[in-house]
Amino acid sequence: MEAAWKLASTGKSLIELMQTVLNDTSQSRSRPAVPAQWLPRLIVGATINAVAWVNAWGRVGPLAHYSFFPLWLGFILIVDALTEARSGTSLWRRSHRGFVALFIASAPFWWYFERLNRYVGNWHYINYRPFSAAAYIFWASLAFSTVIPAVLGVAELLGTFGGDAGPVNAPQRLPAQIIIAIIVAGIATLALSLLFPRQCFPFLWLSLLLILDPINDHFGEPSVIGLLRGRAYARVGRLMAAGLICGFFWEMWNFWSLPKWYYTVPYVGFAKLFEMPALGYGGYLPFALEIFVVYHTARLITRRLPLFPPQFVRI
Repeated sequence: MEAAWKLASTGKSLIELMQTVLNDTSQSRSRPAVPAQWLPRLIVGATINAVAWVNAWGRVGPLAHYSFFPLWLGFILIVDALTEARSGTSLWRRSHRGFVALFIASAPFWWYFERLNRYVGNWHYINYRPFSAAAYIFWASLAFSTVIPAVLGVAELLGTFGGDAGPVNAPQRLPAQIIIAIIVAGIATLALSLLFPRQCFPFLWLSLLLILDPINDHFGEPSVIGLLRGRAYARVGRLMAAGLICGFFWEMWNFWSLPKWYYTVPYVGFAKLFEMPALGYGGYLPFALEIFVVYHTARLITRRLPLFPPQFVRI
């Protein structure tokens, strides 16, 4: 009953927020949004999310131990539908293929952090149902596949409120010496986080950004460096806000679910909001920038493949 009450009260707040998003459309649309195009996606997403939510928190039903992917798939569909309702376009609307490719790119991205966490040991999993190695890899990869599309989708939705969400264009490239210096700094932060995990664990969330972003910039892909040089501070802020918003939902849905994770973070493991220490939410800010960087690295690698259309991601 307690879980049901928490679900009902939280769900009511989310419905009120959704109504606000749909009503505030005065300056957000680049072309008329056709309800027949986005409304079914909103209904399907809300249904999937609600069913998985009840199963996760109630720990009953067929999705009780497999709720993470449907929870976040529903969330992503809701966000995408609301974005199209407000702006007339969205990730799904611009390219179904690119939308699916975001999920494919997301799984290895988070497996990278899972590997590093073996050395850092900042988060741990609780699971009362044993999985074979193959089953664990499958279900974990399915869950990890939702990370990138969730954050990029929320970033675009936030951009519809500012009225300036759009494609990110690459500015003039940095000199080679600066690019090399930033990459070396990224490798150094990665090494420090692995050699001295207790003291340098925050560097874990900076290393990938510092290593890959200058490479993207050098090869003409949009980059965080380029956004900052172009004084697109609002876009950088939206990305970080999207990371924080998704971080809140990650931690909230995790708290009463099984399987779940918990943290053992040196020095800052106090004042928790759900399982995450309050200061730990700061890690979602550079993490969101890394998601933007990894997307453009994936686009750079697959340029000869028609996976991500030009100017697919908008923030």
